[in-house]
Amino acid sequence: EIKSLCMTPKRIIWDCEVKEIILSTNSGQIGVLPNHAPINTAVDMGPLRIRLLNDQWLTAVLWSGFARIVNNEIIILGNDAELGSDIDPEEAQKALEIAEANLSKAEGTKDLVEAKLALRRARIRIEAVNWIPPSN
Repeated sequence: EIKSLCMTPKRIIWDCEVKEIILSTNSGQIGVLPNHAPINTAVDMGPLRIRLLNDQWLTAVLWSGFARIVNNEIIILGNDAELGSDIDPEEAQKALEIAEANLSKAEGTKDLVEAKLALRRARIRIEAVNWIPPSN
């Protein structure tokens, strides 16, 4: 078991014991299981996968942050985060379509950077909504 806490400046996303967490770092995804080596790492914007003690999986999205793993405990401090169950699939699809349209008509470096970021966020939200957990 791993004691896990994920929080943003606005709220605690979860605080519970889990079997496993998969998160996105700047160098790729890492899986955290019990007795993981101690590590401090930046967390990239991307999906989080959480396997609860009852083997149910949750998904969330984290909009970058920091994770500290030590002594079967992981603390994730995120700039912002949302649980996959809180994401409206229709709204996420609409946001993706808007982001794609905005990217195609972006003019100038600032507009292009903002449009690419919005598209990346929209794709991550869609990925979280559509993720199918592995069968046990």
